[in-house]
Amino acid sequence: MDEHRERTAAWTKPLQCIVKLGGAAITCKNELETINEDNLNTVSSQLREAMILGPCHGMDWSRRPGSLENPTVPDDFDDQLESDSKNFIVVHGAGSFGHFQASKSGVHKGGLSKPLVKSGFVATRISVTSLNLEIVRALAKEGIPSIGMSPFSCGWSTCERNIAIADISTVVKAIGTGFVPVLHGDAVLDSSLGCTILSGDVIIRHLAEQLRPKYVVFLTDVLGVYDRPPSEPDATLLREIAVHEDGSWSVIKPKLQDTSKQVEITVAAHDTTGGMITKISEAAVIAKLGIDVYIVKATTKHSVRALKGQLKENIPDDWLGTVIRLAK
Repeated sequence: MDEHRERTAAWTKPLQCIVKLGGAAITCKNELETINEDNLNTVSSQLREAMILGPCHGMDWSRRPGSLENPTVPDDFDDQLESDSKNFIVVHGAGSFGHFQASKSGVHKGGLSKPLVKSGFVATRISVTSLNLEIVRALAKEGIPSIGMSPFSCGWSTCERNIAIADISTVVKAIGTGFVPVLHGDAVLDSSLGCTILSGDVIIRHLAEQLRPKYVVFLTDVLGVYDRPPSEPDATLLREIAVHEDGSWSVIKPKLQDTSKQVEITVAAHDTTGGMITKISEAAVIAKLGIDVYIVKATTKHSVRALKGQLKENIPDDWLGTVIRLAK
C-alpha cells in the first residue's frame, strides 16, 4: 500500500476539495485587521452548500467579545445519524491580518536572536490566529464542523523557507472523524534562518501532494488570472492554462496572438506582493499531479460551481474563472 493510500485508508470517502480563501477576498486589505463580513458570510454559506448534503445545525455556541447575549443552543437535535457530507480542507490567507506585523519586524527574513524579530513572530501569530478563529466561527455558524489548525502548533517547520517537517496526521485524523480542518499561513521555525513565513499557497500544494483531492479551488478577489493587471484596459481573462510534464505552461483559452509569450504572460505579476505568481506556481505543481485547479472570484455563481465540482470535464462558456490542469 503506497503512502497516500495508507494515509487515507481510514476514510470512508475520498477528499473532495482543498479550498483556499484568499486574504483579499475575506478581509479589507487596506484596513488593518478588518474582516469583510459580507464576503466571509457568503463564502461560508457557499461552502456549506458544496459540502453538506442535508440539514445541519449551527455550531457556534460561544459569546463574541463585547457581546452581552448568551449563546443559544439549537433544541431540535435528534438521535439520528448526521447527514452525509463531503470531505473538504480549508486554508486561508492573511489579508489585512499578519502582514503588517510580519513586514514591520522582518519575520520572513529570519533572525530570531533579534528582539524585534522575536516580538514580530509573536505579534504575527496573534494576528493570524485571531483571523483563523473568526473564519472557524463563520463556518461553524453555517453548521460546518470546522477545526482551526495552525501549522506552527502542528509542528510544521521549514529549511531555507522550504517545508522541512509537515506532519499531517492530525489533519488526516480530523477528516477521518468528520471535521473540516481550517489551516492558515503562519509564522514558523526555520532550521536555517531561525524563522520565516509559511504561505497558505505552499501549504495547499503540500496537502494536495499528500492527500490528492479531486480538485482545488482558489477563491480570490478577481475573476481569475489575467494576461496583465486586471485594472488595465483590454486585460484578458485566461480561461484555461495547460501544464505540461516538463513544468512549462501554455494558454489554451483564449487563443493568444503571440504564442511565443504564453508562458511569460501566465506568470505576469499582477499582484504587487508576488501573491499571484506564488499562486500560479503552486497551482502548476498541483496540476501536474492530475488535480484540476480553479481560480475564481469568491461569492459569485462561478465560485459555487467550482466548489461543487461541476467543472471536471469541459468548462462551460458561461463560467468565468481560470482552470489550470494537466495537458491532455
